[in-house]
Amino acid sequence: MFVAKVIGNVWATRKHRHLKNLKLLIVKAIDPLDNSKFIGDATLAVDKDIDAGPGDIVLVLDEGNSARKVLGDPKAPIRTAIVGVVDRLKYKKVKSEM
Repeated sequence: MFVAKVIGNVWATRKHRHLKNLKLLIVKAIDPLDNSKFIGDATLAVDKDIDAGPGDIVLVLDEGNSARKVLGDPKAPIRTAIVGVVDRLKYKKVKSEM
């Protein structure tokens, strides 16, 4: 799982039958300590009922079997799914015991 920002939509006139009612979004992971910095490459993620859109910070599940279970479709060709919209990020410094 990782926190990401939605950076775009994907429009498709034809989709695999298991993707028919899902929204396709492009997400990019953000730095957990500075949400204005991106990390890594952009990824395609599906959104079933979360209703995320460009500019939203989201929680992304990046493991195929778990993503399919969350979406309720064990045969869907899905690896990455948006599972929540993040309202705000708050960081707390943790003291090291060493």
